[in-house]
Amino acid sequence: MAALFTGKILMANREQDEVETERELGRALDNKVLLLYFGSGQCPRCRQFSPLLKDFFLRLTDEFYVERASQLGLLVLVYVSRDETEEEQSAFLRTMPKRWLAVPFGDAFKRELELRFAVSEVPAVVVLKPNGEVIVGNAVEEIRRMGPACFRNWQEAAELVDRNFLLAEDFDDWTRRSITDPIRRLKYKLDKKTEAKNKERREEGEESS
Repeated sequence: MAALFTGKILMANREQDEVETERELGRALDNKVLLLYFGSGQCPRCRQFSPLLKDFFLRLTDEFYVERASQLGLLVLVYVSRDETEEEQSAFLRTMPKRWLAVPFGDAFKRELELRFAVSEVPAVVVLKPNGEVIVGNAVEEIRRMGPACFRNWQEAAELVDRNFLLAEDFDDWTRRSITDPIRRLKYKLDKKTEAKNKERREEGEESS
């Protein structure tokens, strides 16, 4: 996958550290499913889709959702912006996961990628195998419809199944899970404790009568 970016520079995080050497690019991109996200922080359709993509990415890369730490490196995302100013691009990336990479603002390589993958409108998410072959030309609707469940299909297509990617729970349940789960689980525990106390009081009342 690093071959696609040979001689190019990627911004590694919102602090805009550069990932530019062949070795660094190889470490960041090889043996991973790569998402190229063509979008803009000002585009109305992108503003609707970007929070979904953010949640999608976190559910596949955050240890809260993934079963084992060794499985956290199977997916990488590179943001290819159509933002009109560098400030707009930076402002948008500040709202997105720190693990996202980005093509620097004003880099002509963005146009090369648009032409190579026939991107004519945004939002668009191009899904690539580790060798650079296209798995899905635009996965926006698939991500909207299936959520993280579609990653299993991409993983199989990318022939990364031997990496034994396991989720913290079944994909069917996963698509219904939200980042508020810790709060929900705490509420559930509190409700169970309240229920137990009420039961204990009822039993004490019955004994005294």
